Amino acid sequence: MSETENLCDVIIFGGHGDLAFRKLMPALYHLYNDAYLNHESRVISITRDDMTREEHIDLVALKLEEFLAQGQFEQAKFDRFKSQLEIVKIDFNDDASYQNLEDMLRQFPDRERVNYLSTSPSFFGAICKSLSQWELITEQSRVVLEKPIGRNLKSSRVINEEVLKYFQESQIYRIDHYLGKDTVQNIMALRFSNRIFMPLWDANNIDHVQITVAESVGVEGRWGYYDDYGAMRDMIQNHLMQLLCLVAMEPPCSLDADSVRDEKVKVLRSLRPITQEGVSQRTVRAQYTAGSSAGKPVPGYKEGEGMQESSTETYAAIRVDIDNWRWNGVPFYIRSGKRMRRRNSEIIIHFKPVPYSIFANKGRCISENKLVISLQPNESIELKLMNKIPGLTEQMRLQQVDLELNAPMNMSRKSDAYERLMLDVIRSNPTLFMRLDEVEAAWKWADAVLDGWADNLVPMKSYSAGTDGPSSAIALIERDGRSWHDEF
Repeated sequence: MSETENLCDVIIFGGHGDLAFRKLMPALYHLYNDAYLNHESRVISITRDDMTREEHIDLVALKLEEFLAQGQFEQAKFDRFKSQLEIVKIDFNDDASYQNLEDMLRQFPDRERVNYLSTSPSFFGAICKSLSQWELITEQSRVVLEKPIGRNLKSSRVINEEVLKYFQESQIYRIDHYLGKDTVQNIMALRFSNRIFMPLWDANNIDHVQITVAESVGVEGRWGYYDDYGAMRDMIQNHLMQLLCLVAMEPPCSLDADSVRDEKVKVLRSLRPITQEGVSQRTVRAQYTAGSSAGKPVPGYKEGEGMQESSTETYAAIRVDIDNWRWNGVPFYIRSGKRMRRRNSEIIIHFKPVPYSIFANKGRCISENKLVISLQPNESIELKLMNKIPGLTEQMRLQQVDLELNAPMNMSRKSDAYERLMLDVIRSNPTLFMRLDEVEAAWKWADAVLDGWADNLVPMKSYSAGTDGPSSAIALIERDGRSWHDEF
C-alpha cells in the first residue's frame, strides 16, 4: 500500500453506540490488520461521554473481545490498531462543542474524511449543518447515513434534503448492510457471467420468486425504536427491496456505480402500485404473542413496557408484481418477521415444471427446479435438480438432489458485510449504496401499503413466538396455488 492509498480519517458520530461497537469497530479492526486501512488513518469516535483517550481505548478493547468471533481478538494486533483510535466529546445540541473536532482535524486539513452518522436520523441534519459551519466538509469528504432514513416518503425527503444542503449526492453513502454480503453480490456474478442462467431468467421459465428474512430474536429492549418502524419500514422497504432489485434488474452496461443503480431504479419504478383492494388481498401484517424460543418461554410483543395498545407489525408478507417485459405474470412473495422459528434469510427462484412428465412417481409430477440463495445464518447457493433414485425398481423414479454452487473458501476468515461497505466508502466506491432516487422510489411503493394498514384495510393478525408466522401468510401464497419454501 502506498503512503496515501486508503488514507483518511473515519469519524464515527455515535461512537459509543451499539452499532459502533458491534459492527463498525470490528470492521475497522480487521481492515487495519488486513492492510486495507492505511496505518496513518485515524478512527475518531464522537461521543457525549467524558472520557480520556486511554479510557476510550480500554473500552474499545473490551467491546472487541465481546463482539469479535472467538479467537479473532489478538492483543498484539490490538496494540497496533489502538494507535489509530481517538475520541472527541461533542454535544449535538451544542454547536460550539464542534470546536473539539475542529482542533483534531486541523492537524491534517487536506486528509479525506469519512463521516459515519451512527445516530438517530433526527440528528443527521444538525450534524451536517455543524460540520459545514465549522468548515469541516471538503470536496473529499463523504457522509454515511444509516437506515432508517425517515418513516415515509415525506419524512425521508426532509432528512435527505437537509443533508443535501451540505453534501453533494455523490458524497452521500446510504448504507444497507445486506448489500455487503458476499452471496448478495454473487447474485450479479451468477446472473450475468453464466450463460446457462441468462436465457432462463424470465417469465417464460420462472414460476415465482420468494424472498424471506426471518429472525428468531424479538425486540428485546428496543421496543421504543422498533415501535416507530415495524417490519415494513425496518426490513421490507430497504433490505428486501434491494434483494428484489438484484434478482429482477436488467444487465447493467458496466459495473460502474450509476450503471448498476440505474437498473435497480428501473425495477422499483416498475413495481405495480398496490391499490386499496390490493392491500387487503396481497398483504399480511401480524404481531408475535407469547411463545417459546430456543426451548425457553418468551413474552409477546405487547408485553413490553407501554406497548399494550401498539399497532406496529412484527411480521409482514406481501405479493409484489413487476410490470415489465421480463417479469410480467411472475409474482414475488416477500416476508419478514421477528421471533420466528429460526433465523433464516434466503431467496428462492422457483422454475416452472416441465410441460409433461414421462416419469411415473406414483402419478405425481415432481420436476420442480429451484435455485436457493441462502444469506444467513450460512451463505450458500444450491441448485435443486431432479435425479433418478438408485435401484432396480421396474419404473424409473426421481428424487430431488442439490448441486452446490459455492465458491471455495480460500480465506482463513470470512469478512463481515460492514468490512466490504466500510472499505468501499474509504475507496469512494458508491456501487453498493442507495442513491436518492432509489430511496424515494422504494418509499413511494411502500407508502401505499403503510397507508392501507393505517386505515386498517388489513386486520392485525397474531402468531406465537417461535413459529413460522400467521396462517394468513400461508393463505396469501396458497391462493395462487403455491406454498412457502420451508426446508429446515
